[in-house]
Amino acid sequence: MVEGFNPIRYSVIEDKNPREIVMLVGDGCKWRKCRFCDYHLDSSKDIEANFQLNKQVLSNVTGKFGELEVINSGSFVDLDKKTIELIKQICLKKGIKEIHFECHYMHKDDVQNFKNSFLNIGIKPIIKLGLETFDYDLREKVLVKGIEEKNPEVIANYFDEINLLQGISGQTKESMISDIETGLKYFSRICVNIMVENQMPIKPDKKVIEQFVEYVYPLYKDNDRVDILLNNTDFGVG
Repeated sequence: MVEGFNPIRYSVIEDKNPREIVMLVGDGCKWRKCRFCDYHLDSSKDIEANFQLNKQVLSNVTGKFGELEVINSGSFVDLDKKTIELIKQICLKKGIKEIHFECHYMHKDDVQNFKNSFLNIGIKPIIKLGLETFDYDLREKVLVKGIEEKNPEVIANYFDEINLLQGISGQTKESMISDIETGLKYFSRICVNIMVENQMPIKPDKKVIEQFVEYVYPLYKDNDRVDILLNNTDFGVG
């Protein structure tokens, strides 16, 4: 983990799709090639230390909405086994019936078995993919996302929800709307993240963000299936 970095790791989302959310720590994203993301820095190879931190964070969960979202700097496969088992115990104890996890496309073949491990104890798992955009050239040649599949219908065979990244050079209001509409067609929910400055090469494009705020945001701000993060900490964690 980044020295001096002390993020907020538990929050409650009250408006769209009310749920609790926790930001846990794993051993790190296995891809680490995305040119826009430094989130993988929030990780550690010290598995026991990760578990102790995660245990502390998860102690805040109340089950008030019966729904929990788990995020970490990578995929569910990057969380240690003790953390996963603790999550299951807390879900059962607190009456959580629906749980969300993140996953990179490279782990798509691990998704169903992971889902089954929750379904077998009566909890509905929902897996979110950081897709970023359906524009293949932008996604793979510029963002270097590592998703070889072009067909959204095929991607939706593995994943229930997606993250989209908007506010970067090469996007227009038309392309951003197209991404959102495609996401809504194939996935149960989408989360639109507006690019924010970090130490990676891809930077936010002010003009594209202005286009989003003026033309795109008003179309979807009240859509219950669309979360919009104008800042990456809008969920209260980070």
